[in-house]
Amino acid sequence: MRHPRRLVLSGCLSALIVMTIFSALVGWAAPNLIPRAWTHHITTLLFLGFGLWSLWDAFHDGEAEELAEVEAKLDADLKANGGITKEKNKIDDDLKKQKQPILAQFFSPILLKAFSITFFGEWGDKSQLATIGLAADENPFGVVLGGIIGQTLCTTAAVLGGKSLAKQISEKMVALSGGVLFIVFGIQSFLSKVDS
Repeated sequence: MRHPRRLVLSGCLSALIVMTIFSALVGWAAPNLIPRAWTHHITTLLFLGFGLWSLWDAFHDGEAEELAEVEAKLDADLKANGGITKEKNKIDDDLKKQKQPILAQFFSPILLKAFSITFFGEWGDKSQLATIGLAADENPFGVVLGGIIGQTLCTTAAVLGGKSLAKQISEKMVALSGGVLFIVFGIQSFLSKVDS
């Protein structure tokens, strides 16, 4: 909300692409270190566990408190800046963009901050572990392609319309949908045959 969307989106997407490729590589290597049947069963348990975890989150609003804290911080920052309007921020951002060369924009502190926050924030997250599990059980190239497309769509929607989108879709509905999908994937994995 406070920084140029192009830089934030670029930093976030770069981190997610690196994380997806890294996770798929780990998942692809796992069956070479652990028997394929074990990786299949671990993947099944992860999907079912993540489904239950997401459903638990949907019915226990722990993330709503976190969102309220972030909104309170943003409101405090806005008041501290004397209520500077969005138009003034946009004009300032446009002036800054015109003064910076292209290379300086690419390696800007905002891009690096968005990259590092996203990369370390996603480390060990359900999506990373699910990507590892999927790549261990399925074609890693398909997992990378699907992961990158999915992350791109979600991140672009969040950066471009996060605040308005959050008013339209409840966190509970997102958590419920994610939980149900993880459980469906877990059941599908449980019912599928283990390749040797």
